[in-house]
Amino acid sequence: MARKAGTRLDPAQIVETALDLLDEVGLDGLSTRLIAERMGVKQPALYWHFTNRQALLDAMNNGLMRSRVEREPRAGEAWDAFLLRNTRSFRAALLSRRDGARVHAGTHADPGDVAVVERQLALLVGAGFSAGTALDVLVACSRYTVGCVLEEQAEAQRVDDSALVEAAAPFPLTAEAVCHYHAHGHDNAFEDGMQLLLDGARARLARLRS
Repeated sequence: MARKAGTRLDPAQIVETALDLLDEVGLDGLSTRLIAERMGVKQPALYWHFTNRQALLDAMNNGLMRSRVEREPRAGEAWDAFLLRNTRSFRAALLSRRDGARVHAGTHADPGDVAVVERQLALLVGAGFSAGTALDVLVACSRYTVGCVLEEQAEAQRVDDSALVEAAAPFPLTAEAVCHYHAHGHDNAFEDGMQLLLDGARARLARLRS
């Protein structure tokens, strides 16, 4: 339906329309032309708010993150408990939309988030990390989460991996590992990977304290 002439576009509505279309057509099929058609406006009208595709993707990513990701440390919360809570909610946000991890990957950090990052760093520095190492831990957890969801969302589009199972059969260790991977599931695999990351961070912290 065409929008009435003179009606002002709401950037938040553009983002929500783009996210809804993302679920329908995926990132490769998403275009400003489709968004404009869905909203009943001419394509150039979108560029008043988003000058290019990357600006729109940044806004879509912010729309995904802000209402779903638990970014604030709680009073008295342990640093590793916060990281688990944060990354679990981050993963859920990325999984909430088709190609959510691809939307997030490569987006620009929002300068408005600096105060939140400062509080996250303060939690880790208070536990004994240096500021630089604390940021390394936060980045590692974030990139691990994005990578997991990228693989999970891509794997959902694969039809069959029976050829891999068959090829692994003569190799007992690989066959056992592949069986474990299939039985374990994405949720458990993510949790185990996070524990490995946190174990490494705890070991680093112990060295810093010694």
